[in-house]
Amino acid sequence: MRVSWITEDEHVQSVVEYGTEAGKYSAKAAGEQTHYQFLLYRSGAIHHVKIGPLRPSTTYFYRCGGSGPEFSFKTPPAELPIEFVVVGDLGQTKWTRSTLRHVESKEYDVFLLPGDLSYADTLQFLWDSFGRLVETSASGRPWMVTNGNHEIESIPIILPHRFEAYNARWLMPHRESDSSSNLYYSFEVAGTHVIMLGSYTDFDAGSDQYKWLRTDLARIDRLRTPWVVVLLHAPWYNTNEAHQGEGESMRKAMEELLYNARVDLVFAGHVHAYERFTRIYDNKADSCGPMYVTIGDGGNREGLALKFKNRGSPLSVFRESSFGHGRLRMVNETHAHWAWHRNNDADAVEADQVWITSLSSTKSCWHDTSSAARDEL
Repeated sequence: MRVSWITEDEHVQSVVEYGTEAGKYSAKAAGEQTHYQFLLYRSGAIHHVKIGPLRPSTTYFYRCGGSGPEFSFKTPPAELPIEFVVVGDLGQTKWTRSTLRHVESKEYDVFLLPGDLSYADTLQFLWDSFGRLVETSASGRPWMVTNGNHEIESIPIILPHRFEAYNARWLMPHRESDSSSNLYYSFEVAGTHVIMLGSYTDFDAGSDQYKWLRTDLARIDRLRTPWVVVLLHAPWYNTNEAHQGEGESMRKAMEELLYNARVDLVFAGHVHAYERFTRIYDNKADSCGPMYVTIGDGGNREGLALKFKNRGSPLSVFRESSFGHGRLRMVNETHAHWAWHRNNDADAVEADQVWITSLSSTKSCWHDTSSAARDEL
């Protein structure tokens, strides 16, 4: 696990003390410190420390920098079952707080966020307030995130398109997954391979991201890792009037790779609503394609995307403009349960749910995979 935190004092050591008993730290790890400058803003000292090896399904108590408050977190299980929470376009509003309150009302193992975290949009103090807002949640469970359009920081003529604040603050395991960029990476936990893609960096067939994805997919052992899940920001399929077609070029570039690898699910954000599609490949229902879900309804200050196309699509199974979050429980090697929970005053109402069969156990799909497709992988 990597522990990240920020201090105003740059002389604080980048160390984490930790152990399995409160107030007793049997281990200690040192890491690195960085900072960044954005116009007149200079960040505090950003500390990143990797701790471990850690035991699965174990609560660890820890403190950062040699002093200060004690935190605790629980490690994910080593084997199935495992439960992921999925929240997109989070922001920092009263709706955000409602979503996080509903998320924390029930146990889960890993938090997945398909882009648009703080909605700082170059206002750097909003990155700091976002950190304070999510600290309780993010200090207790692994938060695995990817970038969205609101992570892009640019000022015409003065500053180019970049992700400096995001990359400095939210360091993900890209080096550990042989990626050259923090904007895309993968990790494995409890029989599940999770791939985080970058919608706003090069993704065509000649790009580093495309080549990395092809290699990463080819390495997956579906006997050991039966589930493959992909997260990205701009949805490839969308019947909402908002952001129509914005993920189309990425879909055309990468969809075949995901299809040939028999990816089980693809989660996206960007559209501030919830929508679940059937299994799809190339704009047609396909039992061997991924199930697509848009879940960009975490909170954010821009509000909900209220207008869906009147006619919709036969590929779209359920859609609703409400704030909420999703829970994906990998029950065993063959079956998973997905549920979207609407934020409804005091309770998170389970408004949509479906059982999913892993494509790794669907023999007909693998029989249909041609040798040419395998060569592509």
